[in-house]
Amino acid sequence: MAILNDQPALELQQGNNVPKNNNEAKDEFMAPDINAYGHSFRDYDIESERQKGVEEFYRLQHINQTYDFAKRMREIYVTLDKAEMGIWECCELLNEVVDDSDPDLDEAQIQHLLQSAEAIRKDYPDQDWLHLTALIHDLGKILLLPRFGALPQWAVVGDTFPLGCAFDESNIHHKYFKNNPDYQCPAYQTKNGIYTEGCGLQNVMMSWGHDEYMYLVAKKNGSTLPSAGLFIIRFHSFYPLHKEGAYTHLMNEEDVENLKWLEVFNKYDLYSKSKVLVDVEKVKPYYMSLIEKYFPVKLKW
Repeated sequence: MAILNDQPALELQQGNNVPKNNNEAKDEFMAPDINAYGHSFRDYDIESERQKGVEEFYRLQHINQTYDFAKRMREIYVTLDKAEMGIWECCELLNEVVDDSDPDLDEAQIQHLLQSAEAIRKDYPDQDWLHLTALIHDLGKILLLPRFGALPQWAVVGDTFPLGCAFDESNIHHKYFKNNPDYQCPAYQTKNGIYTEGCGLQNVMMSWGHDEYMYLVAKKNGSTLPSAGLFIIRFHSFYPLHKEGAYTHLMNEEDVENLKWLEVFNKYDLYSKSKVLVDVEKVKPYYMSLIEKYFPVKLKW
C-alpha cells in the first residue's frame, strides 16, 4: 500500500524545512503541562484506576497483535463493504466511542477531533488540508461499533508499531511482548526483521487499528489530501517513531519529509484534549466545505 506521490506540494519554511506556523499572534496554541485529570500527558506509570485499565489494554494488545493478525485484518477490511456514508456522518458516529487506551481524556471522540482541528486551524490558517486531517484522523475508531465488526479495543486503538521485526523497547509496556507469538519467531526478532533498511514505511506491516483502516478508506475512496495528510492519518499513533525516534532505519526520504508534518500535528493531537467543548454546529459549515474539497460526497467504509 504505497503512499500517494502525486499530491499537492506543501509550503515549508525556508532554511530548515520545518512546516511554517502562520499565526504570528500572541494567542498561538500553547501545549498545557497537565491533562484533564491533572496529570502529565501520556503518563503510563501514575497509579489510578484508569491507568490500571490502560495497562491491561496494552497487555492484551501486545499479546494479540501479530503479523498474521494484522495481515488478515487488512484482507478483510480493504474490501470496504461495511457501509456507505459521508465523512461528517462518520464523525457523528464517533459520539458512541470512548478510547480505553487514552489516559488523558474520556470525552466523546468527536470533541477530540474538533479540539485538534480548531487548535491547528488557529495556528496554521492557510493549511486547510491539515485542519481536515485533524478532523478525520481518528474516524477509524468506528471499528469498535457493531456495524463495523465490533473489534476489541486492542485491535482498534492505542499506540501502533511495526510487525515482522523486533519490538523496540520504546513501546509502552514493552514487557508484555514476551507473550506475543511473534516474539518466538527468529525471523521477526532482529532490528530489520523481514525488511531492509530504508525500505519505506509504506512497505512495513503495522499493527492493525484505526490508523490503518482510515488510511485505507481515504486512499481507496480517492481522497485528494496531500501525501503528508495520508501519512498523518496512517502513523499518528506510531508514538515509538515520532516521540521516541525508534524505527527510523525503516524510513525512506518521503517518510522523513512527511514526519515533519506529523510532528507538527502531534502537538495538537495530544495536547489539545480538554474538558472545554467545541460548539459543533458553529464550526460544522467550515469543515463541510473542506470535506467537499478533498473527499467524495459518499465513501465506502
